[in-house]
Amino acid sequence: MELRLQLGGIDISGPRDIHVDANNTSLTIQLKHSGSLMTLMETHSLFDRIKSAETIWYLDDDQLVINLKKQDPELKWPDIVESWESLTAGSMQLLRGTSIYIVGDSTEINQKVAKELAVGLGYTPLETKELLETFAKQTIDSWVLAEGHDAIAEAEGVLLESLSSHVRAVVATLGGQQGAARRADKWQHLYAGFTVWLSTTDATDEDSAKKEARRHVEDGSLGYANADVVVKLQGWDADYSKTVAQASLSALKRLVLSDRKLPDKKSLYIRLGCRGDWPNIKPPGWDPSTADDSITSPDTL
Repeated sequence: MELRLQLGGIDISGPRDIHVDANNTSLTIQLKHSGSLMTLMETHSLFDRIKSAETIWYLDDDQLVINLKKQDPELKWPDIVESWESLTAGSMQLLRGTSIYIVGDSTEINQKVAKELAVGLGYTPLETKELLETFAKQTIDSWVLAEGHDAIAEAEGVLLESLSSHVRAVVATLGGQQGAARRADKWQHLYAGFTVWLSTTDATDEDSAKKEARRHVEDGSLGYANADVVVKLQGWDADYSKTVAQASLSALKRLVLSDRKLPDKKSLYIRLGCRGDWPNIKPPGWDPSTADDSITSPDTL
């Protein structure tokens, strides 16, 4: 990865006036100018990790050239910074068509964020609320009044089963008590894609929000324990849908980079029938009713 910065018009005496600080996922470039330091670039969100010890730079006429050695040379960087544009472009090569399910406390939030992700990734946007209401020819609210929350969750579970074989889709699920994601026995088909659990929080800073999420996971809270990633929101404003979508995609990117076989494993899970054996996928012919945990997952996907 090579970065070139134009220095034309800036009076510097030589390399001693240049300060480059590269540290794994951050980069700061400063120049000594008129007795003070001038920051040319500062970012703490590089697209991925770099080998900071192997970063080199040099002057080429009126340009500062910085060569960044990537930790993963096979990963194509769309851009040096983790912007929305680079995230969406880079995530397409990482996700490899695997669908995304947006789950959480609010149907509205799920829908808004799912739409932003679908547009950015070029995926098909799907909303279980819209699909269920079209099928039932009534609103979810009237359906709940007539048959209760459990009936809606059951219907959404059937719908998720039909959607589980889809690829390149972002599915916004129902929030609240009527959502299938609130039932442990309905996650069988949600595991077919990457799940993002969106939840509001009263935490006032990022560290507190992370601790809260970890506490929910440790307590065994269903959505937090089952979802691939959790994104905490301090309140909600529809104008920030893309910001939440970017945070969700960034979390998914880090997840897949930690295990590049995950998309293939999701594909294998679908091909074997979404039997509920995620993440320890059993060999073909495994019967979920036997619950034989002595069979380990295949090593080769």
